Amino acid sequence: MIRVEDLHKHFGGFRAVDGATLQIEEGSITGLIGPNGAGKTTLFNVIAGVLEPTSGKVTMAGEDITGLPPHELFAKGLLRTFQIAHEFSSMTVRENLMMVPGGQSGETLWNAWFARRRVAEEERALLKKADEVLEFLTIDHLKDERAGNLSGGQKKLLELGRTMMVDARIVFLDEVGAGVNRTLLRTIGDAILRLNEERGYTFVVIEHDMDFIGRICDPVICMAEGHVLAEGTLEEIKANEHVIEAYLGTGLKNKAKAMEAT
Repeated sequence: MIRVEDLHKHFGGFRAVDGATLQIEEGSITGLIGPNGAGKTTLFNVIAGVLEPTSGKVTMAGEDITGLPPHELFAKGLLRTFQIAHEFSSMTVRENLMMVPGGQSGETLWNAWFARRRVAEEERALLKKADEVLEFLTIDHLKDERAGNLSGGQKKLLELGRTMMVDARIVFLDEVGAGVNRTLLRTIGDAILRLNEERGYTFVVIEHDMDFIGRICDPVICMAEGHVLAEGTLEEIKANEHVIEAYLGTGLKNKAKAMEAT
């Protein structure tokens, strides 16, 4: 689905992404982990068109998408969410979902005046779809609540719901567990698994919660210092000495070995 080849993103002398090469298989839920500053979110931003790469290449299903802007990638079915949810706080949960699809007839003044029937039909279809999405995510009881009043976890579910309002092919989720309680995090994990199994969504998930990663992700990719350090199952990643060193540092690693020896 996605192939990244020797990708670089530099900010002056700082190399946030430094020669990252990886691929995301269609139909997978791939975990992306690594210590703070590893370049994970910057990699997401480059793939999703938020940032232009310094060099390198990104392809989607064989098509070169390097440097394409987010709205063009959105039309191709590549979507991403953010660590901090970006909801329309004064609109209801249902209205937030109905805003997502592009090219709606009611967006033009001409249609609003002279094609009211078409606009009304589209709105009825969007309303029905939004209600189906909310039921799928088990937050239909919040459909008339203002989005700004939702908890952090509920906002993450709403962002996931936005991806369901269009024909998403691959979704990049950036720290879905940040600020989310354990019950809602399980609900989010359940929704991701169902979307993957029942609707064929491909996911890439940045997350620091290893229990969450272990529950839904295979394979797992570990980044450090802007490049890919290791890839495999979570158990393989946890046993990888380079990964341990990246997380703990050489000094702590040697100290841990010395403690084991005693």
